Amino acid sequence: MYHPSFAFFAGPAMALSVLAGTAVAQDITINLGYAAAETSAYAVLADKFEELAEQYSAGSIDVKVRCCGQLMGEDEAFKAMQLGTVDMFIITSNNVSPHFPLTDAFVLPYIFQDKDHAYRVLEGEVGQTFATQLQAATGVHLLTYGFVGDRDFYNSRNLITSVEDMNGLKVRVPKNQVMIDTYVEFGAAPIPLPWADTPTALQTGTVEGADNGTSFIQSQKFYEIMPYFTALEHFTYFSPLFASDRIMTKLNDAQRAAVLRAATEAGAYHRTEMARQTEEVRAFLTGEGGMKTAEFDRAGFIAAGLRVQDRYAAEQGDDFVALLAAIRAQAN
Repeated sequence: MYHPSFAFFAGPAMALSVLAGTAVAQDITINLGYAAAETSAYAVLADKFEELAEQYSAGSIDVKVRCCGQLMGEDEAFKAMQLGTVDMFIITSNNVSPHFPLTDAFVLPYIFQDKDHAYRVLEGEVGQTFATQLQAATGVHLLTYGFVGDRDFYNSRNLITSVEDMNGLKVRVPKNQVMIDTYVEFGAAPIPLPWADTPTALQTGTVEGADNGTSFIQSQKFYEIMPYFTALEHFTYFSPLFASDRIMTKLNDAQRAAVLRAATEAGAYHRTEMARQTEEVRAFLTGEGGMKTAEFDRAGFIAAGLRVQDRYAAEQGDDFVALLAAIRAQAN
């Protein structure tokens, strides 16, 4: 993704400038964190960024990837980047909303018609404008949106064949009001919990179900404790790579160009690799993983999702309404 805050030109000319710049570049260490498992989708993005940033900076940047919440959890990471105490972090989009509420437009249920629609929005003018607005409001740089995936649903109570099967189901949700409101509209009983508390809550029965990106259900081994799986695709998520202003201003021009190029290419790689993995993971979950699934009627879920969209459009400010309209305008 072209980041609007910096002039960035790919190709031989830029490569020469990067190499020339690194001859006098000060060595920089960047700590890049994420809260999920080392086998998660986050690792695909983080590890590729590490490889490319070090390559394009001719070794003047040393990226240290810290998985599994070693630095902190997602709920704290955005604020830490604002304070400059964390360099970079990968954060699921819904966990950005408490810090920049405009993000909730992307969290709305069934907001994207399909993946092509999502990438037209995020990789085009809409996504560039959003990144500029976020940086202006928070001081945090959005370097790439990465892969756009869907949150799949799993639970311990029953198969989901229609929205009625959600009635009264205790569902863990992140501390995000759109997601809470959506599950209420589905008829479930949402329970907001931090990510760190979720595995224990599922194991103890404090909650009966939850949703995650497809790969996370496998990487966290939730298939071992949750018998029912539904490819609900009610929420689309992306997991941007963010950077603090402190680390970005420490970079010289050549290093900054290297970081932006690495982020753009790592995001493209992440998109391709995770798309390939998603169907494999779903096949594993309902095969070797032992989860049961069933055909289901999506119509009731979509109708509920559209009610949530319309309610938020009516209640939010002009910037939110404008972003929602811009997203919808990119649909086929």
